[in-house]
Amino acid sequence: MKLYNTDAIRNVAIAGHQGIGKTTLVESMLYLTGAIDRLGRVEDGTTVCDFDPDEAARDISINAAVAPVEWNNTKINLIDVPGYADFVGEVKSGLRVADAVLLLVASSAGVEVGTEVAWEIAGDLKLPRVIVVNKIERENAEYERALESIKSILGDACVPFHLPIGEEGDFKGVVDVVSGKAILGKGRDAVEAEIPAELADEAAAARELLIERAAEGDEELMERYFEGEELSTKEIIRGLKVGICSGDVVPILCASGLQGVGVRAVLDAIQGLLPSPAEVGFVDAEGQERAADPDGPLAALVFKTVSDPYVGRLTYYRVYSGTLRTGSEAYNSTQDESERLAQLSVMRGKTAEATTEVPAGDIGGVAKLSTTRTGDTLTSEDQPVKLPGIDFPQPVYARAVVAETKADEDKLGPALGRLVEEDPSFTFHREAVTGETIISGQGETHLNVAVERLKRLGSSVVTHPVKVQYRETIRRVARVQGRHKKQTGGRGQFGDCWVNFEPLPRGSGYEFVNKIVGGSIPRQYIPAVDRGIQEHLDRGPLARYPVVDFRATCEDGSYHDVDSSEQAFKMAGGLAFRSAMEKAAPVLLEPIITAEIVVPDEFMGDVIADMNAKRGQILGMEPSNGRQTIKAKVPQAEMMRYAIDLRSIARGRGSFRTEPSHYEEVPAHLAEEIIEQSKREQEDG
Repeated sequence: MKLYNTDAIRNVAIAGHQGIGKTTLVESMLYLTGAIDRLGRVEDGTTVCDFDPDEAARDISINAAVAPVEWNNTKINLIDVPGYADFVGEVKSGLRVADAVLLLVASSAGVEVGTEVAWEIAGDLKLPRVIVVNKIERENAEYERALESIKSILGDACVPFHLPIGEEGDFKGVVDVVSGKAILGKGRDAVEAEIPAELADEAAAARELLIERAAEGDEELMERYFEGEELSTKEIIRGLKVGICSGDVVPILCASGLQGVGVRAVLDAIQGLLPSPAEVGFVDAEGQERAADPDGPLAALVFKTVSDPYVGRLTYYRVYSGTLRTGSEAYNSTQDESERLAQLSVMRGKTAEATTEVPAGDIGGVAKLSTTRTGDTLTSEDQPVKLPGIDFPQPVYARAVVAETKADEDKLGPALGRLVEEDPSFTFHREAVTGETIISGQGETHLNVAVERLKRLGSSVVTHPVKVQYRETIRRVARVQGRHKKQTGGRGQFGDCWVNFEPLPRGSGYEFVNKIVGGSIPRQYIPAVDRGIQEHLDRGPLARYPVVDFRATCEDGSYHDVDSSEQAFKMAGGLAFRSAMEKAAPVLLEPIITAEIVVPDEFMGDVIADMNAKRGQILGMEPSNGRQTIKAKVPQAEMMRYAIDLRSIARGRGSFRTEPSHYEEVPAHLAEEIIEQSKREQEDG
């Protein structure tokens, strides 16, 4: 592929709901432009963008994939992002390096949740948006019904730029309202033609609306429009482009990605209506606006890292300023390290085509960088620039993993590290209290894919639910004696202490107080009593959970001149603890979290009812732009599968985040079940 100037590049993400035909549309664009000679199929796992084994096995996109095409002397970097909710991290990384986004809508289903999510992410990033009504060749396709759905959900900024010529089995082309031409036929056989007579009036009305929108974006055009002057097609495009870039105009196009009908018109719209990197520029980490200058200081953002079985770590980047060259060095301003760029590539799916340079505005790949990770900035050390990173979502669903064999366990840590490098929306940690290795992500499918990838990295694991971090405490004061005496011939062991145990407020932890007076226990032995108690804190009497929120006050005791020792008094402290736990009414505590749930207004009642069923306490609700933010305190045990529950309740249109709050006493009937479960686990080893 030849090198293109910055103003002849377009970076466009293809987004929308799962199963909407994004990958198929990209495949059709690749075929139409001659980038590939044969059309692949998602069902066969033969498309350019769905090349991962997990994608082929599930018939869904999991990774953001780059597929450049050449059209009308323009290089269009298509970024195919997943539509499945569990892989929203890939959506965010793909849209972060795009200059515009094509949002697909099914002609029969209208706007679905995956498209809404991508719409909102694009809005947060201030990206121009274009809607493509896809699958018009399908049974039950109805373009007008799709338009109603788009306008009611996404707003009146959405206006038709295309009209379909026929629907369902009769779909044979589109009317390009701006150019006033029809484009008939499939794929490479598509040709320009006159607008069919039966659509002439509708096309004229649609064009008049676009002329109004074009005039609104340009004062000069507005004056001429009101004076009744006719605007040229070039002027209309200029005015519309202003509106598209500002978000005041969202073009609605139509196509059949499967049959290749209308795809040429979509490519024309990308090339003619969407901005180049030179027109967009970029903003650095300090909020300063900068130009996308190939001769300027180097600034490139790493947006994806993958582990290739043949070339090792492969890094994808978007150059915002300057030019990356093969064999050069770049300074990683995020890690404060220099990297040598051995061989730069242009990526098309999994295929890497060697290139000598990648200029500002373009997207490329490079292998075998040692320290660079997703979200890092590559720049020049003498003129360093830092770019804003990628706002990856926080994990909302977790599972514990156990290696199947010792060999798997040895490889587990490095394998998990590689997954985090590839996907920052996936995390893992070791839970100190339970000893569990916890993996966390965006949902059940996300973690299932992670487990499959671990297997390919040489570490087979099984998963099980994460254990809730219960605690135990006491409710009553208990003054007890801890007396350890052992005589077996020769020097014996003797330690004797009286300790007062009393409950403390939640969150206080453990306190030890020395109130020995008169030397009833020698000073050097008192810390041993404390250590003896602490050695038992991690295994409470009810269910072997850590014991918290109490004070132990050593008040009295006795010793033997010969037989007393630190070890003897440590044993005495442990005996005192066990005795106190029998008398001080121990209870089980559960972690309470603060949850903030955001859903459309229509689902608020269902969410509140579900929170009440989960023993939650509603703290308040805040309405904003048709959505409700519900704040609640809820037991963590009830929220372990909430990512799945909320997706069902709000039909995928909800989100939530949590943070630890405090501990509360577990209701008696539930405590009995937890204690019995703990006993069964101990019996089973």
